[in-house]
Parts: sequence; structure tokens; C-alpha cells
Amino acid sequence: MRARDARAFEGRGVIDRVRGTIARRLLINFRVDPAIARRQLPPGFELKLADGYAIAGICLIRLEQERPVPLPPVVGISSENAAHRFAAFRVESDGTRCDCVYIARRHTASTISVLLGGRVFPGQHRPARFAVSESGGVIDLSMRGSDGLDVCVRARPARMLPPTSVFRSIDEASEFFRPGSLGYSANRDGASLDGLLLTTARWAVEPLEVEQVASTYFDDRSRFPDGSVDFDCALLMKGIEHEWQRTASVHLKRALQPQLTY
Repeated sequence: MRARDARAFEGRGVIDRVRGTIARRLLINFRVDPAIARRQLPPGFELKLADGYAIAGICLIRLEQERPVPLPPVVGISSENAAHRFAAFRVESDGTRCDCVYIARRHTASTISVLLGGRVFPGQHRPARFAVSESGGVIDLSMRGSDGLDVCVRARPARMLPPTSVFRSIDEASEFFRPGSLGYSANRDGASLDGLLLTTARWAVEPLEVEQVASTYFDDRSRFPDGSVDFDCALLMKGIEHEWQRTASVHLKRALQPQLTY
């Protein structure tokens, strides 16, 4: 689907499901002082803690053959994407707990995702430029967002998590993140959150050794004072068939952000 086709599609209706392949997904995780992390959450959300810490991070994901269901893979698109997020949960009206992630920022290299996200399919994205190289298992990735948010990561395969991680094993880390397949992010109206559910054909994560990581979001000391955030661990997923599904929006009592134009 080309950008002009996306513009033609806009306004004709909504897309409920999108299917494709997760070619590469890096989960770069930070442990955060809960009192500081809590300030970043919208009303109605609570932090999901690990060993007393809030867990925030960057999901850096390459998607391939992404297309609305039931279109065939040949019409799908590929893109690099990033999401700055917080592990969280909501308590439903019946008292049940729903694990999720709150996504503070979404970025994409896909013009189509920028045009349609938050309009005909959940997930408002800001434009970004990505540079990615993979050689001998080493992943070098950098992102420059149109809003000034920059990310830089250099990582390689590892046998285990760092000894400083709050997670005692890869299995423990996997089980912490696995239930957080439902993501919420602010829509263009600034008064509601889009809901997007990720389902995968399988769930498999591997540890990564991170040689370098930087994000101007987490490095912003007006948002995260000195000592309130530290790198914890990184996980890798590859070659996963998946589907994104629209879920109910969450309406807020106050606006999270002004409407954005592109």
C-alpha cells in the first residue's frame, strides 16, 4: 500500500485487525523509581512492579508484510518502529486486573502508519528516521524522531541477563512481559487512549548484551531526575507471526496532550 493509497483509504472506515511478521523486536528495559514513573501514567493506570521497581522501556520493532485482515501478504508493508512504554495494569469495573503497557510515545518510519494511525487504526505515530545494521549478530540501531526524540542502541546476543537485572532468569523476565500484550496510547483528541492488542503465534525471547543505549526520553532529567532510572536488561524476539487487534478505547477526564499535526 502506497502513501497516496493510504490517503484515499482515510475516512472510509476503520480497520479492526492487521496481520504480519515481527522480523525483529528489541525490548530495551529500564528500572525506574516508582514515584517518578507514576507521574508518567494517565489516570486509571497503575504500575506493574518488579522487585519494587517500575519497569519502563523502548520497544524497537521491525514489522514486515503488515496488512489489514484478510488481505494477502503481497500487499503488506515493512517498517521500523519504536514505542516508549511503561509496564502497567488497569482494574476493570468487575474488579479483575488487566495487565497492559502505557505507551507514552510512538514513532515510525512508515508514512502510511503516520497517516492512518489514530484515525482508521489505533496508534498515533510521530514520523522518525531509522538507521539499522545487523552483522554477526550485532544490532546497531539509531532513531531520530521529528519531535526531537532520539534513540541509539548497540546490542549483541547473550547467554543470560545482566547480574544487575531485577529478573533472576530469562524465564522470569519472559513471564513478566508476556501478559503485557495490550497497549494503550493517547489518541489525537488528547482525551482518550487507543487500545491495541498484540497476539502472536508463539512467544519466545532471548537475552541481549547491550553495549550502548541512549534515549532522550529517559535521559530527560526534568522527567527522570538523576538516579531515578537505570538500564536493566534487553530481550530479543525474531520471526514471529502476529496480529494487531483494535480494542475498546479508554476515555480520560483530562487531556494528556494537545492535538498534533504533521
